Formats: sequence, structure tokens, C-alpha cells
Amino acid sequence: MGRKKNNDRLRTLRQLDRLKWETAEHLGLADDMKDPDAPSVREAGKVGGQMVKRLVKKGEEAIARESIRKMEKNL
Repeated sequence: MGRKKNNDRLRTLRQLDRLKWETAEHLGLADDMKDPDAPSVREAGKVGGQMVKRLVKKGEEAIARESIRKMEKNL
């Protein structure tokens, strides 16, 4: 790989890492990770699992709200 591709890849990885931390902080899960420089597989899995659970719950709530809105609109 060329130098430019390596730099682009590293920049993308840093951006993804920053996005993961921002999401974890937004969901109140950042405190589950001891060391931001070296999260263990278990810690990363715990945070990822909690994110998925919360996203599924939000999606289910959005679907329920949309169903109620459609029912009220048809009445």
C-alpha cells in the first residue's frame, strides 16, 4: 500500500474510534470502559451490546409511535 492509502486508512480508523466513543458517551456507556487507549474485548463487547439493546428499543418505540399515528389518522 502507498503512503497516502496508509494515511487515509489511519485517519478513517481514528474517525471510527472517535465516533464509537462519542456514541458510548451519548448513551452513558463510556464509564464502562476503563482505559480509552486499550479497551479489552470484553469491555468493547459490553458497550456494543448495550448500544444495540438501546437502538433496538428506540426503533421499537418509533415503530409503535408511527403505528399509533397512522391509526389516529384513519379514525
